[in-house]
Amino acid sequence: MTRIALATANPHKLDELRAVFAASAPRLAAALCSLDQLPGAPFPEPAEVGTTFLSNATIKAAAYAQATGLPCLADDSGLEVDALDGAPGVISSHFSTHGLETGLTRQQRDHANNVALLASLANIPWDHRTARFRCTMVLALQQTIPTLTSTGTLEGRIGLHPAHHQAHAHPHLLVPRGAHGFGYDPLLLLPPHFTASAAELTPEAKNARSHRGHAARAIAARLIELFPDLRSARPRP
Repeated sequence: MTRIALATANPHKLDELRAVFAASAPRLAAALCSLDQLPGAPFPEPAEVGTTFLSNATIKAAAYAQATGLPCLADDSGLEVDALDGAPGVISSHFSTHGLETGLTRQQRDHANNVALLASLANIPWDHRTARFRCTMVLALQQTIPTLTSTGTLEGRIGLHPAHHQAHAHPHLLVPRGAHGFGYDPLLLLPPHFTASAAELTPEAKNARSHRGHAARAIAARLIELFPDLRSARPRP
């Protein structure tokens, strides 16, 4: 069976993607393997110097496809805040350090990014805090031009921090909230009522609504067309 390398060091992304694929294409979910499971690991990390999610995802997919000799599926994702002209964007994972890697753990980095984002929006009123998570996925076959691409988004608004808005904020608009998810999930409140953050969704509900879930479902059908052996067998009547 075809194996597909997944270009991520984030265990949450691997779990989410497998869960999304498993719902309709279990063989495709089983075909995914993390880079550390492959001969030759660890592989050199390519420099993500792109200015868009598509360019960075393509850089990762092409580099790891060449390094592993396998088809490689990569994603680049992040948060776009309209009041910040689309920032954090491609530096979402290192927003607090202006895109620089400083050796923080993922948990420390997430906390610092959330603090920095809320501080950047301290004077922005509720109606102007529109934002979205965006995910772009790319499959590469040992070449620099992507073979398949897909994009998904999750729209919402960045909630209000008590230190900045407590005097006039409705309690259900205050963040951070929620124990699930990672990154900026505790800050993004979801429509239509904005009473729950992305971090308050169950894993199943998040997979159904998330930017990564939308991008994964869009690319899944095209992957099994490209690799027919990953089609799940139809149940017998």
